[in-house]
Amino acid sequence: PEDKFSLGPCAERMAELLDCDVKLAPDCIGDDVATMVADAKEGDVIMLENTRFYKEETKNEPGFVEKLAAPFDIFVNDAFGTAHRAHASTEGVTKFLSPSVSGFLLAKELEYLDGAITSGEKPMAAIVGGSKVSSKITVLEALLDKCEKIIIGG
Repeated sequence: PEDKFSLGPCAERMAELLDCDVKLAPDCIGDDVATMVADAKEGDVIMLENTRFYKEETKNEPGFVEKLAAPFDIFVNDAFGTAHRAHASTEGVTKFLSPSVSGFLLAKELEYLDGAITSGEKPMAAIVGGSKVSSKITVLEALLDKCEKIIIGG
């Protein structure tokens, strides 16, 4: 793993924002992480190291997913920008952790998006982009009767 992709700076900034100590785990899986989680006291904040150090993250490989989920009881996804990805840390862990729920920020983003689409000014155009249009067919179908124009980019 390259240091430039470490979440160390994120842990430091999170500590400033929360005004408390944020411990950065040396990895996102393994015995050291499990020990840190087991030893955590109420109010402790632990940040896992970057899951992208593992190719298994984006491939959503079951063995990696199980290791990632192992020390935890529940899953809260509050990252709207990555919620659509079928990666180990966003979709895979939901198979091992229950409950798996959306967080307040994700819910707020979805409410805003729904309001913009259902109550937005008309005529409305939607711009849908991404590398795999095939994965957006459901979204495109839902937008067909709500938008006068749909622009698809890749």
